[in-house]
Amino acid sequence: MKKLLLGPFCGKPACQSITIAPKPRGVCADAFIQKKTLVVPQVDIYPGHIACDSETKSEMVVPLTLKNENNIEQVLGVLDLDCLAISGFNADDKAGVEKVARLIVSACDW
Repeated sequence: MKKLLLGPFCGKPACQSITIAPKPRGVCADAFIQKKTLVVPQVDIYPGHIACDSETKSEMVVPLTLKNENNIEQVLGVLDLDCLAISGFNADDKAGVEKVARLIVSACDW
C-alpha cells in the first residue's frame, strides 16, 4: 500500500489521499507505519502534519490491525480523530478508541 484513501468521515472537505511511501507525511501515515496509536496534543508542532482543517488543534490516530494467517499483524487502515482543543485527548480516550478500533476490525469481513 502506497496511499491511505479517505473513507467515511464527518467534517469539512479534506484531502482524499495520504502518501505512505516512499515519503510518508502526517500523523495518519506515521501511525500506519509504526502500527501504534499516536496522540498528538498540538498538531501545529507535529513534524509533517497535514492540516486538512485549520481549526484542528489535537489529533489521535489509531491503526486498524488484523493478524494474518501467519500471525503477522497487518495494518488495514487508520481511525483518525481530530479535536478543536489543544490536548483534546487523554489516556481514557486512547483506551476507548482503541477498543472501538478492535470492534471495527472484528466486525468486518476483510
